[in-house]
Amino acid sequence: MSFRVRVFALILLVAVAATAATAWLTLRQATSQLRESAAADRESATRITERLRAYGANHGTWDGIAPTVRALAEETGQRIRVGTDRQGQIADSDVLLGRDPRPGGTAPALLVDARPEPAFPSGFAIGSMRKVTPSVISKYGANVTYAACLTRAGHRITVLPGKFGIPLFRDGGRAPGGVPGAAPCAETASGSPSRADIAAAETCRAATKAEVLACLRRVFTERTAAVAPQPLTVRLGAVDDAGQSLAAGPTAVVAAGVAAAALACALLLSRAVLRPVRALTAASQGLGEGDLGRRVPASGRDEIGELGRSFNRMADSLQDSEERQRRLVGDIAHELRTPLANLRGYLEALQDGVLEADAELLDSLHEEVLLQQRIVDDLQDLALAEAGALTYHRRALDARELVEACRTAHSARAAAAGVALDVVGAGPGTVRLHGDPDRLRQALGNLVGNAVRHTTPAGGVVRLELTEEDGLVRIAVRDTGGGIPAADLPYLFDRFWRADAARGRATGGSGLGLSIARQIVADHDGLVEVTSEVGVGSVFTVVLPA
Repeated sequence: MSFRVRVFALILLVAVAATAATAWLTLRQATSQLRESAAADRESATRITERLRAYGANHGTWDGIAPTVRALAEETGQRIRVGTDRQGQIADSDVLLGRDPRPGGTAPALLVDARPEPAFPSGFAIGSMRKVTPSVISKYGANVTYAACLTRAGHRITVLPGKFGIPLFRDGGRAPGGVPGAAPCAETASGSPSRADIAAAETCRAATKAEVLACLRRVFTERTAAVAPQPLTVRLGAVDDAGQSLAAGPTAVVAAGVAAAALACALLLSRAVLRPVRALTAASQGLGEGDLGRRVPASGRDEIGELGRSFNRMADSLQDSEERQRRLVGDIAHELRTPLANLRGYLEALQDGVLEADAELLDSLHEEVLLQQRIVDDLQDLALAEAGALTYHRRALDARELVEACRTAHSARAAAAGVALDVVGAGPGTVRLHGDPDRLRQALGNLVGNAVRHTTPAGGVVRLELTEEDGLVRIAVRDTGGGIPAADLPYLFDRFWRADAARGRATGGSGLGLSIARQIVADHDGLVEVTSEVGVGSVFTVVLPA
């Protein structure tokens, strides 16, 4: 289906909706009787739904709701049918009042949800909200089960306000006419939260407290669905409840005029929209054929203008990606060509007898082979990590030990470079993490190695700082080097990128360490943050969930 047809269909739908709205408005203005009837119906619907919601909230079940439905039907004059998806129809006021059931009315069904929503004090932290929610789920499950049991046994229920918006139910005694005896329902303690409830609450991680609270409320609703009263569907009215009919001649004239105007607007809109769409189609075809320089004119602030700007951003991204790929191939060739040529030359000289295989020459050749092996290994690690195929052996570990192990591993290199390597915040106590300790040491070691080898001069300091806050563990690698210019920060994690474009081998490094570190941390549901100030130093921070 072409875009013009789709736009035309959309405007036609708008025209039909506008026609219906115009008809409703004309009829509404034509008679005050209908206005009053509609207001009364809304008031009745509100009254009915509030009474039903209060019943479900105060009894923990819809059992025994029939007397309430009958009383509401007598009070409001409405035909009321209630039911749930699980139980089907529960009560019909026609049957309860001794009438033959009438065909249902055309009014849309109303949904009554009697389940409460957890509420937390304004000063509650996000982490505390996640920790408390499983207990709230467990407590409410026990309370609502107890209330439902009391209701089925004919006992009155006393409802008290509880913590975090969850009501408390108490046995108010057997209803009049009941047989005295022991309470049929034992009030059960909530017990410890289940692991499933805890795991569900822990998935609620967002940037703002409002988003976390909305997620936790959704988790509460889902985890209590099995014991809480299921949402009640309420259908009001019957076919013979229809009010008086009114003359529709003026309404038809107005509706026809609105429809004609909407169709004219649809034709004009489709013509205005198709021009930029054709340009986008031609540019996308050129892009698919390899012309990465194709762009489209993007003007205006409407959706079509934004679409054009999005297309241009996508084309820029593809062009940048193609350029990075070319640079990657060139970088790999650059890294491997010279040492491989050296190895070939020395081996041919040994083969021809020009050189003798003394220990110094063999050590030099071995060093070159190890360098190439490191580059190949780094490329393989990065490729596996980006493909999601890197093997991880996850277990519980102590972040303090991880930081100490990293300091120990790099202390000799730091001492040789004249750089002090310190640790802050890694004192007694355990900072729990769950992950692969070897891979995390590899990621952290890449950051420390870069700080010691490349960014910090002799006499400088590299400091490992460990902190834990709000369920997050932060390991910062802070150096006192020359810092990184702001223009270079977006490229730090690109493969083979170096701040020094000269690529001198004296500084070592394959240019892959930061890319590998970021991918390993991302696979542990974390991220790597970087801040830097020229002349002061840089801070690379690994952020992981505790």
